[in-house]
Amino acid sequence: MTTDLIATLAQIAALIRKEILVLLKDPASRVVLFAPALIQAVLFGYGATYDLTHVPYAVLDQSRGQAATELLARLDGTGVFHRAVTLTSSSQIAEVIDDSEALVVLTIPFDFDQRLNAGQLAPLQVILDGRNSSTAASAAGYIGSIVASYNAARGVGAPGIDIERRAWFNPNLESRWNIMSALIGALSMLQTLLISALSVAREREQGTFDQLLVTPLTPMQILIGKAIPAILIGLLQSTIIFLVVRFWFQIPMSGSVALLYLGLLTFTIASVGLGLSISALSLTMQQAMLYAFLLIMPLMLLSGLISSVKNMPDILQIATYLNPLRFGTSIVRRVYLEGAGLADVALDFVPLLAIASITLPLAAWLFRHRLS
Repeated sequence: MTTDLIATLAQIAALIRKEILVLLKDPASRVVLFAPALIQAVLFGYGATYDLTHVPYAVLDQSRGQAATELLARLDGTGVFHRAVTLTSSSQIAEVIDDSEALVVLTIPFDFDQRLNAGQLAPLQVILDGRNSSTAASAAGYIGSIVASYNAARGVGAPGIDIERRAWFNPNLESRWNIMSALIGALSMLQTLLISALSVAREREQGTFDQLLVTPLTPMQILIGKAIPAILIGLLQSTIIFLVVRFWFQIPMSGSVALLYLGLLTFTIASVGLGLSISALSLTMQQAMLYAFLLIMPLMLLSGLISSVKNMPDILQIATYLNPLRFGTSIVRRVYLEGAGLADVALDFVPLLAIASITLPLAAWLFRHRLS
């Protein structure tokens, strides 16, 4: 290493140390940094639920008989179930479930009508996307009531349809699995965004930021010194929530911890870039907090945490590409619940890297050019 590089690294390290001390020197601030992540993780785990609203389903009708047609007509007539895909092969089932095109897949066998006409039980396979566990359980119950009504219409004592239910990624359809896995990234983002948003605004308000600008540090070095503490705090909070999810609620993890943290790191960097851009634009801490709070709710609503992105209006689906939480949530859920590999979630990294590559240089530029 050259002397200049060593000196630069020492300067950045000193700035990082100063930022961490500012965040942690006050006992009340330490509580605010870590306690909300722990409390919110527990409260959301016990209190959050989903309601049944719009249910896209796919069907593989190998029978194409009268009984199958009548059953599907009853399903379509509810106004809740909407056929998203008509399959032609069982090999297509995994794709529509993985891509969230359908919450439910119905498989009707070749001999469906023949079995019913012969006075035998006819199997109806119902495959559910366990990642949307509460909604999937409600949908399964609704399908069960439709099938029961159909069987009753055939007459008392007559053999009818026998439902064979399978849930992918969440065999017991526990809603906590879906919600808590997503919160590993979502809850940490709330405070990470606030911490980074207040970073520069706090120094502007205190009058120390101009002093920082006249030091030998370049805007990019200042950016690194401001970003790394917020990134470390975000990863620490994600770790707290991850430990709560894994060991307190005992939700099994299917994927790689290393890939999970690679996704969390990329997501946190993109979130910090967004927060630092807000901070650089803000002249006061009050402005920074206002901008951050105005941004947090749309980020949560457009993330797919509450409702599926595919069910949103087209204009909102486009807007979600600007939202790092959408892709962070997707990576965490798929790795944690599905056991997805890097090749499966690679496309989710692209928007996160794009957001980071835009917001971080923008923040560095604003550090120097934003008028105080």
